[in-house]
Amino acid sequence: MIIGTAITILILIGMSAFFSGSETALTAASRSRMHQLEKEGDPRAGLVNKLISNRERLIGAILLGNNLVNILATALASALFIDLFGDSGVAMATAMMTVLVLVFAEVLPKTYAITRPDNMARSVSTPISWLVASASWIVVVIQSIVNATLRLVGVKPPDDGVTAEDDIRGTIDLHHSEEGLDAKNRHRLVGALDLKDMTVEEVMIHRKNIFMINADQPAEIIIRQALSSPHTRLPLYRGDQEEIVGVLHVKDLLRAVIAEGGNAAKVDIMGVCRDPWFIPETTRAEDQLDLFLKQRSHFALVVDEYGALQGLVTLEDILEEIVGDIRDEHDVVVQGVKSFEDGAVETDGWVTIRDLNRATGWELPDEEAVTVAGLVIHEAQTIPEPGQRFAFYGHRFDIVLKKRNQITRLKITPIEDDGNDL
Repeated sequence: MIIGTAITILILIGMSAFFSGSETALTAASRSRMHQLEKEGDPRAGLVNKLISNRERLIGAILLGNNLVNILATALASALFIDLFGDSGVAMATAMMTVLVLVFAEVLPKTYAITRPDNMARSVSTPISWLVASASWIVVVIQSIVNATLRLVGVKPPDDGVTAEDDIRGTIDLHHSEEGLDAKNRHRLVGALDLKDMTVEEVMIHRKNIFMINADQPAEIIIRQALSSPHTRLPLYRGDQEEIVGVLHVKDLLRAVIAEGGNAAKVDIMGVCRDPWFIPETTRAEDQLDLFLKQRSHFALVVDEYGALQGLVTLEDILEEIVGDIRDEHDVVVQGVKSFEDGAVETDGWVTIRDLNRATGWELPDEEAVTVAGLVIHEAQTIPEPGQRFAFYGHRFDIVLKKRNQITRLKITPIEDDGNDL
């Protein structure tokens, strides 16, 4: 009798260990890995996906089974020790069961499961799916009682505000913090997600930096300017630079020159150029990327709500937000950021905050401004003069150069404490 009861208690502790380990493995299993294995034909991975698709029902069934075996094991142990040691057996049974359950039914199986969650989740998927199926009606009853009790005391079940995108971002940051993902690849992955929240205004080339050609000039001058430019697509204006009348593609221009036997003066520039594509500055970068791919075009002019030209955006500009700076043999290399040994940098005012953060690993905010100069003006609430110094967001900003109302050069130095205008 005593031996039979002891064996029963050990079996129940083993079942408790199984439930505890299964709970840890199934909740920690990688959903993406399970989906991939299911696609490869692993039926156990399919069972795991089915189980974790309804975590409330899964956890409820496991907790039900775990509590049943733990309570039964404790009751049997108490009865056994009372028979052996009298009234003091209750305290002895409590102490022994606490150690056995804590070590062998909780810590040990959960530690094992957390080190290999995917493999163990697939191993336990079949018996746990049987448990969930058989105990589902009990879990529904229990959950109904819980919800009714919460409503009775005026407590609403918490809403899960975590989106799939937030989950992906959290996973990326976790692997980066654990050094499983380097900064460059992290920026690429996060950059792809950021396109959803960015507008073309944030990635465009400002109108002050656009290379344009006057369409009223003789054809040979236009061709010479186009061929000397590092760009393949060039806006043509007539009269005022706000009046864009077309976009000249260098390949189209060369075909036209060849067709005229090399006589540039005979080329009909307006007949060669393409119609300009105007888009509002509020267009989301992700949507514009889709439009570029759909319309097989790489170039668009950005206008504000009044139709005034603000800049231009290309397919490359949007892709650079994901992969970083793209340079080829014809690009003009601009030294926008210069680093110093003390951690400070000297940067052009037009450099975007995102690019500066990528180059330095800083986390300057880009919600209120796109460029570094814009950030300083926003925080200072004035247009600073050379020699002025400001401190915010853990960095000191020294104004180096200014051209008219535009900050053209700054020096930025990390500091330990935030400060006000120095």
